[in-house]
Amino acid sequence: MKHLCAFLILLVTVLVVSCSSSLSSIIASMPNLIGKTDGVYRGEYSVRGTPVKVVLDVSIQNESITKIDIIRHIASRIGRQAETIVPQIIFHQSLDVDTVSGATVSSKGILKAVENALQ
Repeated sequence: MKHLCAFLILLVTVLVVSCSSSLSSIIASMPNLIGKTDGVYRGEYSVRGTPVKVVLDVSIQNESITKIDIIRHIASRIGRQAETIVPQIIFHQSLDVDTVSGATVSSKGILKAVENALQ
């Protein structure tokens, strides 16, 4: 029994470390909007190793983000709090915004979905 508990603790530790290191490798970069045609662009992103999936529409007008509509966001109740970064993306016209504490996975999923929409 003692060996089983030690094994389970080791397994959980390995999973947490590997998940956090792979999460830190998810970096969204803002595509250049100069010359981007006005319109609505769909973006999607699934965070590998998690159930988090985001589908959204990004509206562009005069080379600026004017609106982001989240069409589908598969996440926990806490993960849905990440949707509060949307106004920050629009305000700063940037994907370099703070993620929501406790909802980092969903935050990164939203950022990558916006990046994918604008590429």
